[in-house]
Amino acid sequence: MKLTTWNVNSVRIRGQLLRRIAAEINPDVLCLQETKVEDGLFPMALFHELGFNHAYIHGQRAYHGVAVLSKLPLEAPRAHKWCNVDDCRHAVVELPGGIEVHNLYVPAGGDVPDPEVNRKFKHKLDMLEALTGFYGAREGDGKKMILVGDLNIAPLETDVWSHKQLLDVVSHTPVETDGLKRLQAAYGFVDAMRAIVPPEERLYTWWSYRNRDWAASNRGRRLDHVWLSPALAPALRGMEVKREARGWEQPSDHVPVTIELEV
Repeated sequence: MKLTTWNVNSVRIRGQLLRRIAAEINPDVLCLQETKVEDGLFPMALFHELGFNHAYIHGQRAYHGVAVLSKLPLEAPRAHKWCNVDDCRHAVVELPGGIEVHNLYVPAGGDVPDPEVNRKFKHKLDMLEALTGFYGAREGDGKKMILVGDLNIAPLETDVWSHKQLLDVVSHTPVETDGLKRLQAAYGFVDAMRAIVPPEERLYTWWSYRNRDWAASNRGRRLDHVWLSPALAPALRGMEVKREARGWEQPSDHVPVTIELEV
């Protein structure tokens, strides 16, 4: 089974890219973040054309939004609301075989890494803390689980182009990276990307639109993640970051990440 996660950055303008992903990656399950559209206007006809006949859409107008598109049947679709904010950031479905998929979009956090003066950054930290409690309460439940999405944090020094220069930049500050590591440890999730690519190697999934020549400067960050529960981690067979997608016409600033499982 192939599962791809991608921050699409507005699903209605990425039709040609979604067709390429379907053709070149051919995932069985596609998890999208930042769909930026209310459910009634989600372009389901496109996904039916691409063979994704099962879907759980959790979106809102213009901002945020997550969706799970699947060639496999989906069961028990549900959403979680965090920190009493009605943002659409967390969708959950179950795949055949009882595999639980959590599709997450963690807040970017604004520009100032100070929760006292930046409410967006405070919301980000609060959501991390809430998620840590939520998954920590489930530790040891033996569930086959996949957590994917744009977590908007690059936790390792090799997940950013310059550790020293980004230490005080939102997405790589110590309070964020420590928080993400606590979240991962709370349930014992395995970082599927780093299970394939060693932690000492650089690995990015996002390149800013501000970089005039993103490929030449290569000032990337690994903001997109795939985690597996201990019960599912042994099924991991492969992982691909579709780096070239950042250079496609009218791209997202994120690229798709795909894992392959033997299930």
